[in-house]
Amino acid sequence: MAGKAAPTLDVVVLGVSHRTAPVALREKLAIPPEQMDATLLELKTLPGVREIALLNTCNRVELYAVTSDADTALRAMSVDLARRAGMLEAEIEPYLYTRLEREGIKHLFRVAASLDSLVVGEPQILGQVKTAFDMAARLGTAGRVLNGFLQGASRAARLVRSKTEIARNPVSVSSVAVEVAHNYFGDFNGKRVLVVGAGKMSDLAARALRARGATLTVTNRTRARAEELAARFEADVHDWEDLAGALAKSDIVIASTGAQRPVLTHEIMTRVQRARRGRVIFLIDIAMPRDVEPSVRALRDVYVADLDDLQELAADHLKGRQSEATKGEEIVEAEVARFLQTWNGQQLGPVVTAMRTHVIGLAHTEAEKLLAGLAQLPEKDRNTIAASFDAFAKKVLHLPQMALKKDAGEALSLVDAVRKLFDLQSADPLPADEAQLDDPARVTTTPGTGEHS
Repeated sequence: MAGKAAPTLDVVVLGVSHRTAPVALREKLAIPPEQMDATLLELKTLPGVREIALLNTCNRVELYAVTSDADTALRAMSVDLARRAGMLEAEIEPYLYTRLEREGIKHLFRVAASLDSLVVGEPQILGQVKTAFDMAARLGTAGRVLNGFLQGASRAARLVRSKTEIARNPVSVSSVAVEVAHNYFGDFNGKRVLVVGAGKMSDLAARALRARGATLTVTNRTRARAEELAARFEADVHDWEDLAGALAKSDIVIASTGAQRPVLTHEIMTRVQRARRGRVIFLIDIAMPRDVEPSVRALRDVYVADLDDLQELAADHLKGRQSEATKGEEIVEAEVARFLQTWNGQQLGPVVTAMRTHVIGLAHTEAEKLLAGLAQLPEKDRNTIAASFDAFAKKVLHLPQMALKKDAGEALSLVDAVRKLFDLQSADPLPADEAQLDDPARVTTTPGTGEHS
């Protein structure tokens, strides 16, 4: 950022999640899949933005950006999110969080490792992060820095999953939803369970339901997908066109369709409850945007649980995994330090190379000036003089090089001074090279910049 004493990784994160915003706001910000490409391309045009990726899940909408001016970019992104939510910037601001530079890196590492998930340890988020960043790379809105950022986050997530028990007996939002239903009814004996939708979340819910012995019916707009899901779990299939009929026969409904508007509307559920003659129905809405119209909660004998309602039970799950989550946090912290060590080392390379080129070049120039007036000297003596100038230059470089190579993090504070002292204004830092980020042994400056005496 402009005005800082040393080069920095100008990464900023701006977003909302289940921790800061209710489901009603998150669904306003949710981007339909068919609009993701256009949205990313629009975001890339915001002032101050060099690279950008958009993570859009049930529980969070986050922008990850590399900026040329962080303040300008953050303001532009905040205004854009407010516009998409149909709000004023001042109205959305209390729900937004910002993470800068190191904290931005740490945030994504924690997200990818499922340490910031509604259900800590759930396995889906890493795939969602990769999909988001791959999409940005495909569209050209993400470049070398964010690609390297993703690699670091993926590595951290893999280590958390392999070195802790956080992912043993994996828990998902879908399985928590099933537990909510189980806690309410006691068991599923004699209860009819309807799964509305046939996507990934529905698949996970069906798996959890079958594990508890539930008898299932599946309905989906595309019947073939409903039949595919039903076949995996020995479930029945009900025509989507008769959704009200399927609801009337069900005691528990788990809805996750991906529709942009509620499919379980107040009007439909009013008709359903008339047909049910007062029998209780429990609707569990794990969709984003929501599948159940908010006003349905007012209907008699209709109980609704959405993503916000699942947070309390998810917190209970975390209590049982707290020690493993703490281990995960320690791994993430170490991986953030490792990532920064790698990136910082890469920023030093061009400066060290430029400094060497500058000083050795001056030595060669001065040697050539001296030798120009000593044309009568034998070639052997001329070579000795030239080598002496070269050796002197390398001895002068030795201590500055060692200081810069000793600790990449500390050395960054010297970079601006080195640039000014040696007039190296053209030695700009490079973005992190994704090809090196997974190999800590390659945290170096530029080949050939070691000591020569």
